[in-house]
Amino acid sequence: MSDVLKKLVKNSQTAISDGIYEISERLPNSGMDLVDSIRNNPHASLITEIKFASPSLGEIRKVSDPVSIAKAMIRGGAVGLSVLTQPYLFSGSPKYFMEVRRQVKVPMLMKDIVIDKIQIDAAKKIGADYMLLIQSLFDMGHLREIDEFISYGHKNGLKVLVEAHTESEFVNSMKTDADIIGINNRNLDTLEIDINTTKKLLENQKKSKITLSESGINSPDDIKFLKKCGADAFLIGSSIMKSNNIEENVRGLVNAI
Repeated sequence: MSDVLKKLVKNSQTAISDGIYEISERLPNSGMDLVDSIRNNPHASLITEIKFASPSLGEIRKVSDPVSIAKAMIRGGAVGLSVLTQPYLFSGSPKYFMEVRRQVKVPMLMKDIVIDKIQIDAAKKIGADYMLLIQSLFDMGHLREIDEFISYGHKNGLKVLVEAHTESEFVNSMKTDADIIGINNRNLDTLEIDINTTKKLLENQKKSKITLSESGINSPDDIKFLKKCGADAFLIGSSIMKSNNIEENVRGLVNAI
């Protein structure tokens, strides 16, 4: 496993030890079907991400009110939200997620490096519709049974986004019971981004599930390119969070199609 992945896993272990996922509240999820929203959307389907920092960029935006950011994203036309709950390197928090969940009714993804079922329990409690699993952590043997994690999520009323980067990961992810597959254009070994990753995987492998492209998406032209490659939806964080006008930025990307 790369040093980056080791660090991400260690961060989750630390967050678990620090009690970050010990949630006393129980919030309802949106009750909405993100897959239906994507299928029925005549424009580009954006899942926009509230992310104040990342391992590759450091601070992206000063930590501010996540609710006002979320509402601006939704006004711009996002069909769903992704909220970072990992505190280390990402400046995320389950608290931010819950603040947004109380104020908006759209499908929401708890974005974290999930390595333990306690995080899945937390996702349910904070009102997440979706949880994230990273295929490479299972393929590399750091975690054992992806099917067990997906099943546990489903039993707790959560849908599952499984993220792949390589062809073998993509093939393996399509064999799971994941609800959506994400193609991460970022190589987690090197943190380098290439949006041609989506093109390569969708050219060479057959997809049988709704597939979204993640990372490195900055412009309407990127959206048009990725849509032409076969991506059904787009998860976009950094370029939107860096924007001076989040609502207008999201609207411009949504209207690329």
